Amino acid sequence: MSEARNVTADDFAEWYAEAFVEIRRAVTLAVGDADLGEEATAEAFAKALVHWPKVRRADSRRAWVYRVALNEARSRFRRLRLERRYLQRRRAEGELHHPPPEEPDTALWRAVSGLPPRTRTAVVLRYVADLSVAEVAEAMGVATGSVSATLHHARKRLAQVLSEEPKGAER
Repeated sequence: MSEARNVTADDFAEWYAEAFVEIRRAVTLAVGDADLGEEATAEAFAKALVHWPKVRRADSRRAWVYRVALNEARSRFRRLRLERRYLQRRRAEGELHHPPPEEPDTALWRAVSGLPPRTRTAVVLRYVADLSVAEVAEAMGVATGSVSATLHHARKRLAQVLSEEPKGAER
């Protein structure tokens, strides 16, 4: 059974290597957007792999993938159009007016931007995005204890840096 499975997988891999570039190029030209063409083609090939026993026997594998890719692109266009209409309606009803964010304190912003990336991310998620420690841990994919320790060290470092800030510095 596994030998048959490998032959099928090898068959798909060979066909994919042969057909992907041509199909992506055609789909991209058809939809007029390189990113969308790439994504729709990749999605179509992923579906072809899932349905490979059926696609492999199709009269035209390429036609099957073109159809799936173009349908995927149309679906994305429809979703984007619906999202735009929804946002326009919400704006017209005044529901999407958000005041601009406050400018951050310059010294504090400088101090935070000087932190290592992981530490800076934890600080921003906790104190700017106002996530709980557990939510920060989930968003960063680490343990809550790691977040707590990171934030503890960050607060100490920020206090040190901000206390060294010359008096009268730009705020």
